Amino acid sequence: MARFHLILLVAALLLTEAVTTSAQPNGPKNPQGPKDPQGPKDPQGPKDKEPKVVKCNTGNDVKNIYCRGKQASCPARCPQSCTMDCDNTCKPVCVCDRPGACGDPRFIGGDGNSFYFHGRKDRDFCIVSDSDLHINAHFIGKRGPFMNRDFTWIQAIAVLFGEHRLYIGARKTAAWDDDSDHLEISFDGEFVHLPEADGAEWKSLYVPTLKISRTKTVNTMMIELKGRFKIIANVVPITKEDSRIHNYGVTSDDCLAHLDLAFNFDVLTRNVHGVVGQTYRPDYVNKFDVRKKMSVLGGENSYSTSGLFSTDCAVARFGRGERAAELISDLADVKCASGMDGPGVVCKK
Repeated sequence: MARFHLILLVAALLLTEAVTTSAQPNGPKNPQGPKDPQGPKDPQGPKDKEPKVVKCNTGNDVKNIYCRGKQASCPARCPQSCTMDCDNTCKPVCVCDRPGACGDPRFIGGDGNSFYFHGRKDRDFCIVSDSDLHINAHFIGKRGPFMNRDFTWIQAIAVLFGEHRLYIGARKTAAWDDDSDHLEISFDGEFVHLPEADGAEWKSLYVPTLKISRTKTVNTMMIELKGRFKIIANVVPITKEDSRIHNYGVTSDDCLAHLDLAFNFDVLTRNVHGVVGQTYRPDYVNKFDVRKKMSVLGGENSYSTSGLFSTDCAVARFGRGERAAELISDLADVKCASGMDGPGVVCKK
């Protein structure tokens, strides 16, 4: 009997194996395993954008005739954020290497030295104040749980000259898209629209010397009041990697889009003031310890103003009627390492 039961068990096992084999699909098995639904991966990782190519115009507005028509790619450390120095070196210069303000605001002054001014989030500060020119900046920020100050960035600036008011700002956005424009500009309360094309221009009907032009398809513009100033404004986000490294605490509803700025002034008075304006004064004395990695300008109460278009900071000079004059005429021909030269730009001696 036991032998009979053993025969039945073996038969049952053979029948089960036959059924399983017949249920499998025909065709060879995939020796490489299941395919990735997203397709094969690039072993070198995602491709970065090619460096932006910048060029000088060919017209008479380019002072250095040898620069006319010259073009070059942005340097590796600022592949999408540079402009050509068409007046002197004929080479590309990173926006944040020019006098101005970038990041958690690091300012480069008219004397060529760098310093930080942290200000305070959701507040406005005057960064340049002269008799007929005033520039305020609106700061946004985050404060970490173990920080005793705000991380801050410049979200917008207001430029006042004569009776006119110019607004340049970074639009608040949750998820950053390199191909979308996040820059907003208005003049005397009217929105300024420029086509999303490199080189697109807008000129004021009421102030013929005012020109706004794109230096990139989106997110970068140059604002020029001929004979007075040039401002380059570039909108950038805080990336997840930046937030991780510096513990900024960026959330999914706001990438903290902000402005990187470069300034060039043609005429200022000797009494100019403000966070960065004072560094253009002929009697300005740099009291920072240049050996320090991070020199910080304090005294925020002196620069605080009640609103973005207000001129009531303690060091305000706007509207005092002083005659504008070139700042230091004997430095007009000095070549700055940053690429920003001419009146109103002082180079390190």
